[in-house]
Amino acid sequence: MTQEIEIEYKNLLTKDEYNRLWSHLSIPKKSKTQTNFYFETEDFSLKKHGCALRIREKAGNYTLTLKEPHETGLLETHDSLTKQEATLWISGNKMEKPNIAKRLENININISDLCYYGSLTTERVEIQSDDVLIVLDYSMYNGKSDYELEVEAPTEEIGLNVFHSLLEDMNIPKRNTPNKIQRFFDR
Repeated sequence: MTQEIEIEYKNLLTKDEYNRLWSHLSIPKKSKTQTNFYFETEDFSLKKHGCALRIREKAGNYTLTLKEPHETGLLETHDSLTKQEATLWISGNKMEKPNIAKRLENININISDLCYYGSLTTERVEIQSDDVLIVLDYSMYNGKSDYELEVEAPTEEIGLNVFHSLLEDMNIPKRNTPNKIQRFFDR
């Protein structure tokens, strides 16, 4: 089964903070575009379980991902999709994929109960620094846009150290930052 534990720290940014971080980190000017297509049941059963389900399109590749709570971050389970399969999912004709179907069954959610709610497109830049991936995102969804810093790390200790150092060095306040799917549904 394709799974991983995601340990990441996020902070919403102002446009000025985003631009200052970009300059400070000497990130190349080329960003990559990715689009998340979000799914949920009509009664928000995934949310009730602390879960989120999306298809991410990135460079012509499509991945179906279920995120679930885990003691050290989020457990991500993945299944690859073809473009045609992704299009079918979005149009309401979902077919079971083995890894996701098994995880959904564990929380008593039927694939036929999932509905497509919309998309969020992100312009992303990344820089690898030692064991840590530093990400700056500019996201657009539901007529809104926002800027975000993400630090992905192999351990909580490393991630927190890098995250807090960046915020402190750049004089950026720590903000309550819901994940993208929460911001999407809140809008």
